[in-house]
Amino acid sequence: MTIKAGDKIPSATLMEMQDGKPTPVSTDSFFAGKTVAVFALPGAFTPTCSAKHVPGFVANYDALKAKGVSEIACISVNDAFVMGAWGRDQKSDGKVHMFADGNGDFTRALGLEFDASKFGMGKRSQRYSMIVDNGVVKSVNVEEPGAFEVSSAEYLLSSGQLP
Repeated sequence: MTIKAGDKIPSATLMEMQDGKPTPVSTDSFFAGKTVAVFALPGAFTPTCSAKHVPGFVANYDALKAKGVSEIACISVNDAFVMGAWGRDQKSDGKVHMFADGNGDFTRALGLEFDASKFGMGKRSQRYSMIVDNGVVKSVNVEEPGAFEVSSAEYLLSSGQLP
């Protein structure tokens, strides 16, 4: 079942590079008491993700904060080392948490996994965005395959989904 507005974020452990090493981050603690703009994508360093998706959230950091977003989280089924390197490449430090969902456990719990094996990428995350307030999903926007619109920072800013 795919997560929907009103659902609680599933308990899981994501990984984030902190002080040069992979560090576990509990979704229960990360989402508690704050409004988080989440976006997920099929893979780090992929064309749309690197050219548009992450740069849009980095560029719109101040606008999202002004609308009441406490944190911005990027989630991908990659390892923490790849996500850390990609975050440095995208200059996201201090703006976007680059979370690794290495085994896809969180993505699967959300019901947003897809099989990209025919592209040599295994199981991956669908491209989506969501607003989470104190661990409860307020809105979810899942892209059609190959699309990039409703998961963008610009869409979240213009859609009326932010507090």
